[in-house]
Parts: sequence; structure tokens; C-alpha cells
Amino acid sequence: MAVSLSVANDAASLPIAWRLYLPQVWADDPERRRKAKVPDDVIFQTKPQIALDQIKAAKAGGIAPGVILADAGYGADGGFRAGLTELDLTYVVGAQPTLSVWRPGEGPLPPKPWSGKGRPTSRLRRDADHQPVSVKALAEALAAEAWHTVAWREGTNAELSSRFAAVRLRPASRDFDRSKAHQEEWLLIEWPEDEAAPTKYWLSTLSADSTITHLVDTAKLRWRIERDYQELKQELGLGHYEGRSWRGFHHHASLCIAAYGFLISLRETIPPSASSQTRERQVSGLPDGYRPRGSADPTRATRPNLNPDPATAPDRRAGYAAPTMSMLHQGDGQPPTASQFMTQ
Repeated sequence: MAVSLSVANDAASLPIAWRLYLPQVWADDPERRRKAKVPDDVIFQTKPQIALDQIKAAKAGGIAPGVILADAGYGADGGFRAGLTELDLTYVVGAQPTLSVWRPGEGPLPPKPWSGKGRPTSRLRRDADHQPVSVKALAEALAAEAWHTVAWREGTNAELSSRFAAVRLRPASRDFDRSKAHQEEWLLIEWPEDEAAPTKYWLSTLSADSTITHLVDTAKLRWRIERDYQELKQELGLGHYEGRSWRGFHHHASLCIAAYGFLISLRETIPPSASSQTRERQVSGLPDGYRPRGSADPTRATRPNLNPDPATAPDRRAGYAAPTMSMLHQGDGQPPTASQFMTQ
């Protein structure tokens, strides 16, 4: 299992960071590390920690920042979300149904007033009557008018749409250990009409004036990455590696991703897979009198008498072989000067 970071838009995605996830039982086993040739500087990290390091490296390397998308395995990690906020990056990440949040307009209780004895406490509080709820319970309690049908893209046979609700609230993740409440975020919920319960949840730090359509469109962009990974695994052999070494795994993945990047660069110029900007380019018209190569001349008169002899070469005597042109000297008989070659 690997952790990867991709850049993506509506047309394509491409991994720019790729690292094998090393379970702790492997990271702590010297014999396994020796056989797999795991570098000494590789230590155990959770997948959210690896992903955060990849994002930091990409930002330091000058990659243009965008909205971070991640599934619920990463979105459930409060440290991962906090790390993105510290990097000044917005995100739309999946959430588990059990994620605890405060109802809209609510938050944790302030610290207890100092009694004058001992050290003043700064931790936020909860009590029996003031508790957060799970995102699933919150979704099930929303009024009917909170739900909207939103379409996000064209599917194979029809437009893809579902029922969504979006509310502003504060996550409650371990805020009893904090002195300040979490900032308000968006909670986006998907609950198709033919389902008995909500099916997906997202937390997002997109701006407070974002529309529900924008939230849905951004969250659903992950389908592009999932689809491209399917192509990488099935069409370019990313999932076919059967080796046992750290270097071999990353070498195989690098070659597959490089090949996929080349194919993307070709695909973006070829309809119908090309982007809408490419498809809308004006096609050059054909000149008047254009005739496909090899076709008959429609204006030519019939010729009952054909001359079987070869045509006379223009500006050349018949049967005279032209001398070979020297490529070693210029026309004035002097050696040629050095030339510069450019590859593109």
C-alpha cells in the first residue's frame, strides 16, 4: 500500500509524490528491513503523516497550491487537518459518520472561572447537558428544506446528481484538551433519496460564502483521481509489481507514472478526450482548388494518345545524371562554420 499526492483538474490528474507505506511491525524489524533494502532514514509514519510531508515538500518545491482533497481515512485525522490549516491550505476531506461536531451556532463551554486557588484552568469544557453530536445524527435531524438536489458532471448515460446539505459548524475533535475552539467549517452531507441513511460526509475550509454547488463540485473531483489510478493500475501495470525491495517498488511506480504523464500530454490535444478549450479551437479551412494527393485531376481532358517515354526533366538534359551535391563545403568552397542544434 502506498501514499501518493496528485495534482488534478477536471481533465486529468497525475501523481507527483509516491511512497510505500511501511507498517510499524516492518519498520521495527531489522531483518525485514535488510531483506527489503529499506533505507535507514525511513521510519514508521502513519499515512496522514506521510501525506502531510508530501504536501509540505510539494509546497516548498513551488507546486501551485490548490484545494486539498482526501478520503475519510485522512480526514478523520485531526492532526492532518490541523497541519493543512497551518500550511494555509484549504481542504475538502472525507469524514466518518461518527465524527463529533457541535450543532450550528454552538461550541464548547468556556474554561471554569478561577476560584482563586491553584493554577487557573484554560481548557474548554463540556457537561451532561452540553455535548457534541455525530455528523450522522446531525444529518438525520436536519429539516427537509436543508436538502438540495445538485448535479456535478455528466455520467455515461445521464447527468450525475444527488441530494446534499451543507451547514457551517465547529468540529469537536478533542477540543476538551484545547484552550480555543476549532474554527467554523463546512459540513457537506450526501443523502440520496433512495438510501435509508446519509452515504458520505465531508469537512471543508472553503470560504464561508461558497455555494453548495461549488462545495459538491470540489468534493466530487476525487472521482478523477480514482479513475486515473484505475488506468495506471490496469493499463500501465502500476499494480503488477511483484518484487520485494523498497527501491524496486519505487522504480516501478516512477516508470509507470512517467509513462502516464506522457500519455496525458498526448490526450489533451486529441478529441474527444481533449479539453473543451482544445475541442473549441477553430479548424483551418482548405484552400480553393485543394485536391487530395493521388486523386484524379477533374479539369484534365481525356488523352487518347499516351506517350510511353519518360517525361523530360526540366532544366536538365535527358539521360544526364545530376552530380551529387557536396555536404562538406559551402558554395564558395570554404569549410562550413559550426552549427547549433536544438531539440524540442
